[in-house]
Amino acid sequence: MRNTSLKLAFKVLARRKVFTAISLVGITLTLVILMVAAAIFDNTFGAAAPESRIGRMLFVRTVGMYGPNSSNTSNPGYGFLERTIRNLPGAENVSVYGEAMTSVIYDRGRRIEAQTTRADGAYWQILDFKFVEGAPFTAADDAGDRRVAVISEPLRDRVFGRKPAVGRSINLGGQSYRVTGVVTAVPPTRIAAYSEVWVPIGALSSEQRRAFMGPFNGLVLARSRWDFKGLKREFASRVAREPNADPKEYKEIRAGLDSSFEAFARQVTGNRVARPALFLGSILAGAALLFMSLPALNLITLNLSRIMERSPEIGVRKAFGAPRRALVAQFVAENVVLTLIGGAIGFVLAFAFLRALDASALLPDSRLDLNLRVFGYGVLIAVFFGILSGVYPAWKMSRLHPVDALRGGSL
Repeated sequence: MRNTSLKLAFKVLARRKVFTAISLVGITLTLVILMVAAAIFDNTFGAAAPESRIGRMLFVRTVGMYGPNSSNTSNPGYGFLERTIRNLPGAENVSVYGEAMTSVIYDRGRRIEAQTTRADGAYWQILDFKFVEGAPFTAADDAGDRRVAVISEPLRDRVFGRKPAVGRSINLGGQSYRVTGVVTAVPPTRIAAYSEVWVPIGALSSEQRRAFMGPFNGLVLARSRWDFKGLKREFASRVAREPNADPKEYKEIRAGLDSSFEAFARQVTGNRVARPALFLGSILAGAALLFMSLPALNLITLNLSRIMERSPEIGVRKAFGAPRRALVAQFVAENVVLTLIGGAIGFVLAFAFLRALDASALLPDSRLDLNLRVFGYGVLIAVFFGILSGVYPAWKMSRLHPVDALRGGSL
């Protein structure tokens, strides 16, 4: 029965070429945009080197103090992170790293700007960078405040002209750093890993080591996702014990041990929403549904017109005892087949668009792939779109009286 329905669906779509072409254009354009958005989302929050274990990573990127009349939100300070994420039960490893900031490399009269990140030794154990030369600096390098650095391959090419860089020095902000390793380029969508130069955090003043706010981030690698709940509960308990420096002005300290998307949502919402991931996710899902609803409504209108053209066929089938369920299934199958064809075309066009985007300078060093996860998203979107735009016309078709249908009656 299913095989017959699919064969009939293909025959119907081939017979009505104009309708099929108009519908495919609208479906394909919609799905191209949605698949490109899904690819960018997956490239930012999905598992990919150097963040291959992102499914087990939790971040602290935002901390704030809030009162009835004022608020203060920032990246967390080194002291706050030391007090809240060190020795968390259920954590396999913990790292503190700095926010990427612009620094200047001076080379033979040239001034080269580069994004620079300060990191500890554990940073290289959690993230899996691909080294084309040398190795990362170590915890001993960080503890000893040694002037060593890891640089990206594109930066090596700019500074050293594609020659080996390990053992050579760069003048970074007026200080000389010895290069210990070179890694492949990291796209800016990898929020924790992106940089062009990585140097040790090094010596900090006693004030910096106690600081509540500052230019740092926390990274926790959980033993498994099953440990997330316990890690977050313990982190929240430690935050609750943080001393309030100004209890008259601020009544609450708020921070979260978050997944990558939760941390992003917390920053976007300014740390003012109790469940930022749910809030932002609902907005994005609503926007996607609204975006899909416009072409879906157009397709529904076209489908209703197509039903009117096929009313004699529907009347004959109902007169010979075709059940309503079979008619609905047939029409929905036709619509799903149409959207899957549009999805296949959209997948090819989305792939071409992403390759062009990678080649452009809009996202430097980006590698936006249509992997199996994104392909799965595309199939789900296409099927959902097909069902969304096909159910109502199918239901209206199934309610046609055989006599009215044979007469070409209205819906």
